[in-house]
Amino acid sequence: MDKFNKLQKSEREAAQEMRCSIGFVYLFSYYLLQFCGHTWIFSNMTARFLSFGLDALAGTFYFVGVMMSLCLLLSVLELFHIADGIEESQLLPRLVQVIERNFLLLLIISQEEFQSKTVVCVLFYLWNTLHLIRYPYQLMCLISTPSFNMLWVRYTIAIPVYILSVITEGISILQALPYYESEGTYSVQLKTPVSVYVHFPYLLMAYLPLLAAGSGLTVRSLLKERSQSLDNWNKKRKIG
Repeated sequence: MDKFNKLQKSEREAAQEMRCSIGFVYLFSYYLLQFCGHTWIFSNMTARFLSFGLDALAGTFYFVGVMMSLCLLLSVLELFHIADGIEESQLLPRLVQVIERNFLLLLIISQEEFQSKTVVCVLFYLWNTLHLIRYPYQLMCLISTPSFNMLWVRYTIAIPVYILSVITEGISILQALPYYESEGTYSVQLKTPVSVYVHFPYLLMAYLPLLAAGSGLTVRSLLKERSQSLDNWNKKRKIG
């Protein structure tokens, strides 16, 4: 009986080790893929801006939109990472970030009439900056202990950049309102017992306070994570 229990225990441990190994390889590949994708976008945008100046802003989405859309859509997987336990993070703040970016990309930036606006280029720069701060840090966490400088950048620089990105998202929504008012895109008449007309610009305006509330929750979470991470670093330094 003892031999049988030991066998079962060893099998469970082996399965757990295999699961951890698969999770490590998967997360490393995912973070590396996202890092490479956002590096390509950032480099492409910067090279075009240095080459063509302000004239490059209008063509931002045309040249990097597909890659940006792919990276943002892939970020939905991070919600499953957290739910499955292979990534340690808070689900609600990450959910807010994923929804707000994909919402803006799919419903506003995807409109051809809006893609040439300067705000799209600014927004892409801010989003990419956030990802280029986060993914190298998470890669380093998988393979080693991040340096204090990397830790500080991850939890200090990222906060004002995130706030700026949310402000830019709000500006992009406000700039899109006249287009939806004139074109009537996404505004529909619902065939129900009581006829209801859904005016999409009103939904966008209602989304703005939700964006502010969600971003406030995310900033609060980031500040809490920053405090805990820096405290843990200081404790390890004193022990060492």
